[in-house]
Amino acid sequence: MRKLLAIAAAAFLLAQTSSMTAAASKGITDVPGVKVGHFTRSERLTGCTVILTEAGAVAGVDVRGSAPGTIETDLLNPINLVEQVNAVFLSGGSAFGLDVATGVRKFLYEKKIGFPTRAANVPIVPGAILYDLNVGGKPEIWPTADCGYRAAQSATDGPVAEGNVGAGAGATVGKSGGGGGPMKSGIGTASITLPDGLVVAAIVAVNAVGDIIDPATGRVLAGVRTPDGKGLADSRKILREGRPLSAQPGQNTTIGVVATNARLTKVQATKVAQMAHDGLARTIYPAHTMGDGDTIFAIATGTTGNGDVSRIGALGAEMMAEAIVRAAREATGIPGYPAARDIAR
Repeated sequence: MRKLLAIAAAAFLLAQTSSMTAAASKGITDVPGVKVGHFTRSERLTGCTVILTEAGAVAGVDVRGSAPGTIETDLLNPINLVEQVNAVFLSGGSAFGLDVATGVRKFLYEKKIGFPTRAANVPIVPGAILYDLNVGGKPEIWPTADCGYRAAQSATDGPVAEGNVGAGAGATVGKSGGGGGPMKSGIGTASITLPDGLVVAAIVAVNAVGDIIDPATGRVLAGVRTPDGKGLADSRKILREGRPLSAQPGQNTTIGVVATNARLTKVQATKVAQMAHDGLARTIYPAHTMGDGDTIFAIATGTTGNGDVSRIGALGAEMMAEAIVRAAREATGIPGYPAARDIAR
């Protein structure tokens, strides 16, 4: 009896410790120097998310999807001049959502933050968009420059809201066929802090053609539904049965940011962004399709010593995978798009 009580007590303490650890994590804002702000439009589920690095951060990017919508990514090429970014944005609204950059730049310009030139500091704000114009029945509504300004204005280093907010507001998944329709996804974030002080984190808006797979179990969390709409069809089975993908090109996309407090060069940050795509491959099936514009940025605030690129990249992939799972689990269903929590298993 005493042994059983001891085991139960240990399990309780472990559960409490795990709960406290999870509660203590703020997501990507655990990285010193990173702030996050969302803006969600009330007229239709769409919005934007701004990741601020006002003190500057070395950045890289890797675009793997074949239908991307991006801005200022050429600046991040290691052969080009600019070394640091002042913000990265993620947005809904398809190409129209690229207007968000103007608002973020305006916010930073007013604070005299940016790349120094003779006349003024010019804010460096790369970003990426996803397609959500089909959600909510009002495709003429998308994130604007004002939305970007307000998202930047609201950015804090506190806990990051997840689910149907910001760039994840109109995100959906499971558009590869099956007959039952797609499901609601959203935005998610995750972080890890190691004993030596290294922090690696990710934030991601998940709007994939494919299904979201829990890498811990191999089970589908959200994705294409069965014809009755009540179950999960599993894209892996659909493809193995010889049925083609039915997603429309350019109408999907998973976009995210990996961040660390390590000191990296642009070349190293680019490598971290490349490795972080492994997190997409572990959790999204299929990923990097012709209908996705999958894009991952990597930012390094450099508040700790030189980083081990392989370690940071591997952890970045882990955090990206965890953030994608959270994006599915934290989403809330809307008419026509149930969420993971709504589907019985």
